Amino acid sequence: MNLSYRIYYFWKRNLISYKRFIVPTLLVSMGEPLFYLITFGIGLGAYMGLFGGKAYINYLAPGMIITSVMLSSTFECLYGSFVRMVHEKLYDSLIVTPMSAEDAVAGDIVWGIFRGMISGVLMLVVAVFLGAIQINILNLVILLAVMILVGFLFGSLAMIITSFAPNFDFFNYYTELFITPMFFFSGVFFPLDTMPAWVKTFALFLPLTHGVVIVRSILSNLYPVTLLYNLAALIIPGVIFFSIALKLMKRRLIK
Repeated sequence: MNLSYRIYYFWKRNLISYKRFIVPTLLVSMGEPLFYLITFGIGLGAYMGLFGGKAYINYLAPGMIITSVMLSSTFECLYGSFVRMVHEKLYDSLIVTPMSAEDAVAGDIVWGIFRGMISGVLMLVVAVFLGAIQINILNLVILLAVMILVGFLFGSLAMIITSFAPNFDFFNYYTELFITPMFFFSGVFFPLDTMPAWVKTFALFLPLTHGVVIVRSILSNLYPVTLLYNLAALIIPGVIFFSIALKLMKRRLIK
């Protein structure tokens, strides 16, 4: 991999551009997860029993926090990266400088991670304000690290899709056939223990499932050894997807 410190410059460029639209983008980033947290957690939760001795919103909040990270990093590395690559021609402009194609792509993925963390932290603040969770400094640090891993995995995966997307409509296949089903079958809304065996097996292949398990354990102050398996299920695919994303994007940029 031809990576260097110039990754930072691409991230910084996106940050400067982001400041101009910070208010609307923040509202969009937290809009859908916040909608689910309030309508399901508070509205539907009022008619449901306890989940593990806690109110439903306490069960839902950890999943929504990590889901907001997934959604923001995904959409940033889908639509945002596609705009920068095809419409703004930003990649073409940068790769003729000392910045390599790998630097540019990696910088965009890092930016996707950053956007995901912003959304995750915003959702965390909302969840604390609603009384859905309690958190201490140690748990916060660990939670931020997990947000980075989730953003890294889904940002890299989204960049792979972007590498061969002909237009915006193409992204609908990925979001509707992969992201949305994963959203509902990763233990965000209901425990997987009561589901059929094939559903539980299917969920193990969904990276969001492992993110939800880790975050829910962290916010419950539980650190079983099995979390190492969940961490591996985020780190290993993340590294693989990152490497593939760099190769495929470089192939598209340099023809």
